[in-house]
Amino acid sequence: MKTTYRMMGIADYITIVNGLLGTLAVFFLLLAVDDMSKPYTEGGVLTDYIWAAMLCILLSVIGDIIDGPIARKYSRKQLLGGSLDIMSDCISFCVAPALMIFAMFGRWGEATPIWTVSLALACSWMIACGMLRLARFQHDEGGYVPYFYGLSSPANAMLIISAAGLIWLQPSSGYGPDLSTWGCNLCFGVGEHPYLDFIILPIMLISGGLMISDRRMSKLKSGVAMKLSIVQLTSLLFAILHAMVLTQKEDAAIDLSGTSFTMFLFGVSLLLVCLYILLGPKLVVDENQSDE
Repeated sequence: MKTTYRMMGIADYITIVNGLLGTLAVFFLLLAVDDMSKPYTEGGVLTDYIWAAMLCILLSVIGDIIDGPIARKYSRKQLLGGSLDIMSDCISFCVAPALMIFAMFGRWGEATPIWTVSLALACSWMIACGMLRLARFQHDEGGYVPYFYGLSSPANAMLIISAAGLIWLQPSSGYGPDLSTWGCNLCFGVGEHPYLDFIILPIMLISGGLMISDRRMSKLKSGVAMKLSIVQLTSLLFAILHAMVLTQKEDAAIDLSGTSFTMFLFGVSLLLVCLYILLGPKLVVDENQSDE
């Protein structure tokens, strides 16, 4: 045991905490199962545990951002860093977000098999692509490149969280369409749930494909791109915190009008992540030109 600790640097402890935050997110999702079984209007949407799981994943993203610079500046020992980082990221940015989606949109026995199986396959696809993405990242870092190949797993986690939060809160705006009028309940099941929850399926399939693509993505280390990433992280953080505050209000499960601001913040976060994906190669070129 002493030998293991001697091999660790300061950043390795941060990486372990990041992995434990992802594990804690999974624990919160298990606790959310009972609340998620309630109808939407009786509190199924406003469970503390879902937002707590999102917060843990986001905190792990922040930890993942800072452990690299800390390792380069303060840690002379980097024997375990790469392996630890991959295991931590797999838990926090692949397994935890996929389980979160299944918990939020699985409909807990009310859905038809086609919806449950489709959602399970999409979650499995995202986890598999995330594992491949992390394995390639370790290979690429061996011959250092100033950009990512494919969407990074933390960016994918923020994309999934932003989309899931926005879709999940959408009925509270009062303007959403009723799925029963579309006949979608015949395929996806009945019950009071987010009207547009089926949109999460193509989002997960596309995000998984982006992780294993050859698209060059900026590492967001300088310039406007880095500032926008800070805005995106801040928007997502405040969206989650505001959602947690709403759960503490009296009769919050019935009066959901306060979620409009939360939806706006989730929307800002989702928009900025999508812009990052769309402008990926261009941001890489701009950063290279500024460095020169």
